[in-house]
Amino acid sequence: METPKIWIDADSCPVQVRNHTVKTAARLGIQVFFVANKPIPCAESPFEMIICPQQKDAADSYILEHAGAADLVITRDIVFADRLVEKGIAAINDRGTTFTSENIKELLSDRDFDLALSQAGVVKSLRYGYEKKDFEKFANCFDRVLHRLLTRHQG
Repeated sequence: METPKIWIDADSCPVQVRNHTVKTAARLGIQVFFVANKPIPCAESPFEMIICPQQKDAADSYILEHAGAADLVITRDIVFADRLVEKGIAAINDRGTTFTSENIKELLSDRDFDLALSQAGVVKSLRYGYEKKDFEKFANCFDRVLHRLLTRHQG
């Protein structure tokens, strides 16, 4: 069976998530790929940095083309996550949400509603920080999904 790979949509991925992912993957012998439009630093190693053109969604397209059913993708992009779920690829975000066929349409709807409110000037676009509790939720989700992938693809 094929060993899972981890793909990180790295442009907006918090440093704690990058470091934790690479450290865990190194311990398990799993390859990690950072995909972005520019080099992304990481204190841990090894990982492979893939630089995509400056075109919109170039990193998403690269990951979608190269990731397989055994792999895990970490992304904040719900539209991209929808495409991954359709293709049967495991996807999570940096705040501990697993994107599934059961929840992705509702998450997309929420995103579209929030975007419409923001564009109408009803709600200002909010930038949320990344707190310890966000990382803890991510780490638990990451471990759970990675364990499921490893179990599924070992036997």
